[in-house]
Amino acid sequence: MQQGEREKAARIPWDEYWMKIVKDVATRSTCIRRQIGALVVKKNVIISTGYNGAPRGFPHCLEVGCRRDKLKIPSGERHEECLGVHAEQNALLQAGRDAEGATLYENAFPCKICAKLIINAGVKRVVMSGEYSDREGLKYLQQAGVELVHL
Repeated sequence: MQQGEREKAARIPWDEYWMKIVKDVATRSTCIRRQIGALVVKKNVIISTGYNGAPRGFPHCLEVGCRRDKLKIPSGERHEECLGVHAEQNALLQAGRDAEGATLYENAFPCKICAKLIINAGVKRVVMSGEYSDREGLKYLQQAGVELVHL
C-alpha cells in the first residue's frame, strides 16, 4: 500500500469523527448527573455546539448542587424541575435557522422536549451514542420523519 492509500484507508467515517467532538464538547457540562454534548453539522461543517448547564448568569449545579437530586426525581422525569438548559437546546439556539436540513450529533437520546425543538428547527438527521431513560423523544422524531442513527 502506498502512502496516499494508507492515509485514505485510515480516515474514520464522518459520523465517528463528529461523535468524538461531541465527547469533548460534553466535558464543558456543569451538570452533576450527566455530561451531554451536542453538535449541529451541515455539509460537513460545524454550525454550532452545545452542552448542558445552567442558564447564563446563574450558578452552576457544580457549585450549588442538583435540584433534581435534592427532590429525588428520577432520570427522564419532571424536566421542568431542572435548572439546566439541555445540550441540544443550546446547540439549536446557537445554530438558529442554519439548523434547517442539518444533522445533530449527541451522546444521548434526546428527551421529548428537545425532540420537539429538533423537529421544529428542521433538523433532518440525529446521530446518537449512549442512552436515556425517556425514549418518547425518539418516537416523536420517528413520527416526524427525522432519520435516527445510533452508534
